[in-house]
Amino acid sequence: MKIQAGTNMLLLLCTLLLATGTSLEANGVPYDYTASIECLANPLKPQYDGGIIVNPELNEGLNGWTTFGNATIEHRKSENNSFIVAHSRSQPHDSILQRVHLESDKLYTFSAWVQVSNGSDVPVTAVFNTPTGYVPAGATIAESNCWTMLKGGLNVDASGIAELYFESENTMAEIWVDSISLQPFTQEQWMSHQDQSIEKIRRSEVKIQTVDAQGNPLPNATISIEQKAGGFPFGCAMNKLILSNTAYQNWFTSRFRVTTFENEMKWYSTETSEGHQDYSVPDAMLSFAKRHNIAVRGHNVFWDDPQNVQGWVKSLPTKRLTTDAYWRARNIVNRYKGQLIAWDVVNENLHFDFFERKMGPSASGIMYNWALKTDGATPLFLNDFNTIEESRDWKSSPKAYITRLRGIQKVQDNYKGRFGIGLESHFVTPNIPYIRSSIDYLAAAKLPIWITELDVQKGPNQAWYLEQILREVHSHPQVQGIVIWSAWQPQGCYRMCLTDNNFKNVATGNVVDKLLHEWGLRDFDTTSATTDTNGFYEASLFHGDYEVNITHPSVTNSSLVHRFNLAPRSESQGPLQLKLSV
Repeated sequence: MKIQAGTNMLLLLCTLLLATGTSLEANGVPYDYTASIECLANPLKPQYDGGIIVNPELNEGLNGWTTFGNATIEHRKSENNSFIVAHSRSQPHDSILQRVHLESDKLYTFSAWVQVSNGSDVPVTAVFNTPTGYVPAGATIAESNCWTMLKGGLNVDASGIAELYFESENTMAEIWVDSISLQPFTQEQWMSHQDQSIEKIRRSEVKIQTVDAQGNPLPNATISIEQKAGGFPFGCAMNKLILSNTAYQNWFTSRFRVTTFENEMKWYSTETSEGHQDYSVPDAMLSFAKRHNIAVRGHNVFWDDPQNVQGWVKSLPTKRLTTDAYWRARNIVNRYKGQLIAWDVVNENLHFDFFERKMGPSASGIMYNWALKTDGATPLFLNDFNTIEESRDWKSSPKAYITRLRGIQKVQDNYKGRFGIGLESHFVTPNIPYIRSSIDYLAAAKLPIWITELDVQKGPNQAWYLEQILREVHSHPQVQGIVIWSAWQPQGCYRMCLTDNNFKNVATGNVVDKLLHEWGLRDFDTTSATTDTNGFYEASLFHGDYEVNITHPSVTNSSLVHRFNLAPRSESQGPLQLKLSV
């Protein structure tokens, strides 16, 4: 498809309103991507000055706040900081309350700072009692003697009055709350955040000058820029069936540049009985991926879910298990050293603890250390579910995720390694504001974030939900890659297929194809234009590989081809500047 660059496109590019720093402006309402993962002596100011919350910093006593359940609430001060406390609690929900009016067509981002009177691992959840039921906005693990940020979000099914309160199963703990914020956004504003973020983080400016052999500018040169490859890693899981199915191969390789093997690298696949290792299938799949320039994520070295540990491993005594696990890590990581872009080392380590129960509480940290010492160059990921899918699962809350990851990094020399955050992303009904806020919190760790196993449960809104989620995660400034969890099987995929058994797209596959094209990742566009009086042409392009064809009537045998790669650039770098000779 040809796109003629002209005045309208240049005007659009010039008038994009990108805010500086970590906020994006949408119709005058900025979105604040910031979050704190540190437990602080004093809470930070409420985001959005509290939004629609009354008395968000508790500087006006208990104005706007009352009791939820049978708690006793009181206003306290510590140095220059005021906050609210719920104590004498007998039920998990006994706490503080504020009533707010929520609208069904709005998206709400929520944050608060919480502390507890005793304990260091006390789950606290922010909940809204709405006309249609209870909606958790997010959870965290609070501590005593310092303040923890809880960042989440929600939308509601029906407009009306809702009651905000905080709950904790630990009824012995006082719940302290401060710097509460609830900020509504319209659908238009939310989508504007996404569009502007994509423009800022997935595209960059290119400034091309055409010159003759003597270096003189060539005005009115015809320049054609054709994208050859996308720059953002977007892929799909595959399984061994692709090795013998040409239709599967053609469908897959025409779309995706990154993959994860669904089961073929897992321990139960490569060593079905002790000492009998067989890597022939993952070897063949990796060879196939290399031939088609598809990067591979390693998945996984270990799986902490006992239901996915083979029987002979379960029966090993502790010493033998430790020895066999060590050689498992050494063998597979060394075998694929330098050939993978990531390793999921201990899968689903937030929810399960098979190896910890058998080998001790430091088992996972030790396993990461084995991988690190075998291959220090490949990033090592923690990979788990519900961190962005489920706002009520405190075991995998963003706070719990960061705490677990930091614990692994503290074992032996793991702090020297390259780590990453893997978010499985198995959705039923997506809470879009919660997705964004959760990634905000994780992003404060300043590590690569990947969406590793994205799917949506089957239902009438499956394709629509998939598109909403993909737009949200692709637009987040800290997400560096996406893998869909839809490896094809004739009897049906894990939870979501993109194609039927004739490799014709179903509705979810159409969503993926539409977005691949929209985001410059497939069916690439060609931009054609003419250089100005000084031989310049400027454009905003998606990151990726490009081929430039330049012709000029004054140059004999012109039509020269140049190639370049456009990678992410900081604002201080300015546009990529190319001087191309004709």
